[in-house]
Amino acid sequence: MKRIEYIYESDTHKWMAITRDPSKLDHIIDTNEFLIINSDNKGLLLDPGGLEIFPIVFSSISRDFSPDDITHIFSSHQDPDIISSISLWLEVNPSIKCYISWLWTTFLPHFGGDDTTYIPVPDEGMEINHGNVNLSLVPAHYLHSSGNFHLYDKKAKIFFSGDIGAALLPKGQSDLFVRDFESHIKMAEKFHKRWMGSERAKKKWCERVMELDIEMLCPQHGSIYTGKNVRKFLEWFYALEIGYA
Repeated sequence: MKRIEYIYESDTHKWMAITRDPSKLDHIIDTNEFLIINSDNKGLLLDPGGLEIFPIVFSSISRDFSPDDITHIFSSHQDPDIISSISLWLEVNPSIKCYISWLWTTFLPHFGGDDTTYIPVPDEGMEINHGNVNLSLVPAHYLHSSGNFHLYDKKAKIFFSGDIGAALLPKGQSDLFVRDFESHIKMAEKFHKRWMGSERAKKKWCERVMELDIEMLCPQHGSIYTGKNVRKFLEWFYALEIGYA
């Protein structure tokens, strides 16, 4: 069973983190999912994960929240570990809508859904409202996907960063938050060097995100950066040479 934690709660909305699965098979990459629940008790699920892990994600969420009330999905990009479970989520709620880069709106129907399922996000990003919750979709193209977005919640000061900030943690390590930045970042370095493809895009992204008020930076793999570790990560990433094996 995946771990469930509420990382933010207010009178308007809350964030649920659905994190590491200790029983995960070794050949499947571990992922984090996040659920934003608004005051109408409707859910927006961020990067819901792959087909193989749908049952564990579904059952974990079901402990605290009715999956029938998930009305929207945000997919940072097109990778199967991010969004290949879409067909099963559509069986739960056939009217679910999915925000995705316009670039992938003719690719994702291979996983499920049709031209009414996907809401195309323009390259410059956009503002969206999940009920009473205002959110920003922030461009992160070429980091690593050519059509890539992140999600920023200004009120909660939470930035969902997709694969940026990801760390491939060893089996048995399940800290929700980064405790020791120096040791943690060693588990992120090889991933970022190989999977992030553009120095120019990286620097532009870092400069933009450094201007935001962020208390939690939540990647799709590994632990969450909080407080001073957010700035430490952004400065580390800005200086890192990327785009090679």
